[in-house]
Amino acid sequence: MTVPTLALNDGNAVPWIGFGTGTALFYKDAREAVHVAIQNGFTHIDGAQVYTNEETLGTGVIQSGKPRSELFITTKLYKLQPGATPKSALQESLKRLKLDQVDLYLVHNPNNHVGQLKEVWKGMEECKKDGLTKSIGVSNFAVEHFKEIFEVASIPPSVNQLELHPYVWKALQPVLEIHKEHGIVTSSYGGLSPLFRGESGPLNEVVESIRERLQATRGQPVSDSQVLSKWLQQKGVLVITTSSKAERVREYIDTTNVPDLTAEELALVERAGSLLHQRFFQGNWLSE
Repeated sequence: MTVPTLALNDGNAVPWIGFGTGTALFYKDAREAVHVAIQNGFTHIDGAQVYTNEETLGTGVIQSGKPRSELFITTKLYKLQPGATPKSALQESLKRLKLDQVDLYLVHNPNNHVGQLKEVWKGMEECKKDGLTKSIGVSNFAVEHFKEIFEVASIPPSVNQLELHPYVWKALQPVLEIHKEHGIVTSSYGGLSPLFRGESGPLNEVVESIRERLQATRGQPVSDSQVLSKWLQQKGVLVITTSSKAERVREYIDTTNVPDLTAEELALVERAGSLLHQRFFQGNWLSE
């Protein structure tokens, strides 16, 4: 099955769903998980320097036997060591990944580069111009971080990856407006957190009701996870998710085949999410 793609503002395209090698794989050997993900349909693998598993990620890609041309590989810049630049950091990542180029390189966290964001972004642009990455973007950026880099940017970010699910959708509107203005793709991590990390909340009943309707329409099983992932997909969001189980990996890929939520159902999810503001990762820089 071909995974649908999202158009980036630099003319490239990204698969709408990616397999993340953080969270459960943080500091761990990622080769088997990456191999399983690719064998079961994922073509987009999302890594980062801070996960400290780029080397095994690269090995998993090789062991999968999938041609490099059919894969989309992301990594992210961590804190810069003295004398290092985004370019030199990416060159080290490429050695670990056993690649000549990544498809997407993100500034992982603006708080790692306080007072240096402008310089860091110019370094990211250099990486793209020199062909070390096809696209560049950011992660965990709020409005003020965009304002800072836009003072010097000649290339806008293609992606902003951040915690995104219905419980933060309302608070994220100022950031999403910037994304819309500049054609930046919104990428979600922790998109299924309301189902797995929180206690029963206002989303639960709505998701279950939609799941039952979708399952009856499809005539095949539909999971709660697929309901939320489908909601994100219909919002034009790039979804990053993960699992150690092959059946769950196949379920994520199968979300593409789940019928669309109706306009009313999309609105119901958004309305239920607006009743609770809750983040599950990092510091809560989003206000109500």
